[in-house]
Amino acid sequence: MTYRRFSGIWFLTHIGALIPLALLLLAAVTQSLTVNPIQDITQRTGKAALILLVLSLACTPANTLFGFRPALKMRRTLGLYTFFYAFGHFLIFIGLDYTFNWELLKGAIFEKRFVLVGLAALLILTALAVTSFVWWQKRLGKNWKRLHQLVYLASGLVIFHFAWAKKADISRLQGDIFQPIAFGTIVALLLVFRIPGIRKWLSGLRGRLSRWLNSKSNPSVGGQDA
Repeated sequence: MTYRRFSGIWFLTHIGALIPLALLLLAAVTQSLTVNPIQDITQRTGKAALILLVLSLACTPANTLFGFRPALKMRRTLGLYTFFYAFGHFLIFIGLDYTFNWELLKGAIFEKRFVLVGLAALLILTALAVTSFVWWQKRLGKNWKRLHQLVYLASGLVIFHFAWAKKADISRLQGDIFQPIAFGTIVALLLVFRIPGIRKWLSGLRGRLSRWLNSKSNPSVGGQDA
């Protein structure tokens, strides 16, 4: 039963992660992209990378809060898909938007500083994707966990890049701020859930709640028979 449940979740994870790509291809084939198709493709791949990154961060809290252990097996898959879309986002930017013209790219980087922020996030995601395999985990030892904690730095950079690209001024509450604030709040909560003390408290709370529910469904458990 556990194997079947995991296989089903593994399958759904891959299908769900590929949906943004399928929708993008469908839009391209049916010519239903916006009047600026390159910008539309760039934004779609970037948004997909951000959503999958947040989902990968939610896997550990899902186990802590709900005891959903299969989520721990989904982290690496979601992380690799995050890198896939982020790298595609980058390639579209330098390839379709700037046709690999390095002079134009240098000018864009200095004029649009959010590109530097996105590039920094991509470098971190690249390091995490490359070292996500068991061989690297064994080779790096304790440093592997320290390295992969940089995912939260990458998340912050991605959200900042996202907000800046959408011309959102969060400090003044101006522009398109709703989505950056929503993503930022979710990532902040997921980070709080990973603080050791809070994580331990939540695990204990889940255990107490589970025992309470079991006692309600089985009144004779823990009590005396009449």
